[in-house]
Amino acid sequence: MASASATLLKSSPIIDKSEWIKGQNLRHPSVCFVRSHPTSAAFTVRASSYADELVKTAKTVASPGRGILAMDESNATCGKRLASIGLENTEANRQAYRTLLVSAPGLGDYISGAILFEETLYQSTIDGKKMVDVLVEQKIVPGIKVDKGLVPLPGSNNESWCQGLDGLSSRTAAYYQQGARFAKWRTVVSIPNGPSALAVKEAAWGLARYAAISQDSGLVPIVEPEILLDGDHGIDRTFEVAQKVWAEVFFYLAENNVMFEGILLKPSMVTPGAECKDKATPQQVADYTLKLLHRRIPPAVPGIMFLSGGQSEVEATLNLNAMNQSPNPWHVSFSYARALQNTCLKTWGGRPENVKAAQDSLLVRAKANSLAQLGKYTGEGESEEAKKGMFVKGYVY
Repeated sequence: MASASATLLKSSPIIDKSEWIKGQNLRHPSVCFVRSHPTSAAFTVRASSYADELVKTAKTVASPGRGILAMDESNATCGKRLASIGLENTEANRQAYRTLLVSAPGLGDYISGAILFEETLYQSTIDGKKMVDVLVEQKIVPGIKVDKGLVPLPGSNNESWCQGLDGLSSRTAAYYQQGARFAKWRTVVSIPNGPSALAVKEAAWGLARYAAISQDSGLVPIVEPEILLDGDHGIDRTFEVAQKVWAEVFFYLAENNVMFEGILLKPSMVTPGAECKDKATPQQVADYTLKLLHRRIPPAVPGIMFLSGGQSEVEATLNLNAMNQSPNPWHVSFSYARALQNTCLKTWGGRPENVKAAQDSLLVRAKANSLAQLGKYTGEGESEEAKKGMFVKGYVY
């Protein structure tokens, strides 16, 4: 199987960057390899017709000193953010805020990919330019949230499952045509509620089916089973659950013939529950998290882009920096939403005259996390706002 995969990658056409930027359909005839041995049955190894492009996109997103800006909040969640600064949840206000984010000068120096909500993928800036085009000009790869949110999982311990597989193939094909080159699917695991074997299996299977479908449409799938911070459990319990979750996820990814070189991961860091009295230092978080990654994540995976999950802006950056103090088999970076946007949003406050100051705040956080990806962040000169925790119990994304 390894030999067949290597042959495929060597024979796949090299995709010029300008081609995927234009959103052209680059589908090539599907390839399959059949081997037979006198003593064993023949088997087929399949790979996406986009194999070479997927590898190239994943490596671009996982480039040194850069990470992902997660700005894929649903319209309802974006409304909550806007309400926190006294703005109505209108398309115009969402457009103004997203324009502020994507057009921050020099953002591409620190950000390699931006996850968008569907509205944003098809939206223009307040100046009339397509959001996707603005990102590409900044050398930022556009991505798209494709799941349809969490709903109660019948038969579980009051747990959730993620919906959105119905119609996913046609949606991902359309997103590719619109310029997206990677996708995100977020499901969650709750430690206080078990987690039950049913919930873990459902999360892993859903992620694997989504990943296979996304690759078939030319989108690099971000695999995100978020282990929620809710609870008063210690760091050892988080580590135990994370090992189980990631073992299940990679089992089903393999079962669904997902190409590991063409995926990215978005895991939770291994931390104590948010209500645990025993807090962990950045070094402890790094030690536990890296031990988990070494035990569960194949080195074929190009990038591990951590979620912040309600940590403060500074806390998320310190923890990432601690994980990059020595070389890792993967690109260990960030895919932050609140931990990049919190100070930026409050600085803007919905006022046009504050746009530049807000963009400067975003660049400060982006640069800090860029340094953390390189293991060079010091934490000096951080504002008090950046040190405030953002955990919300039962947070809905």
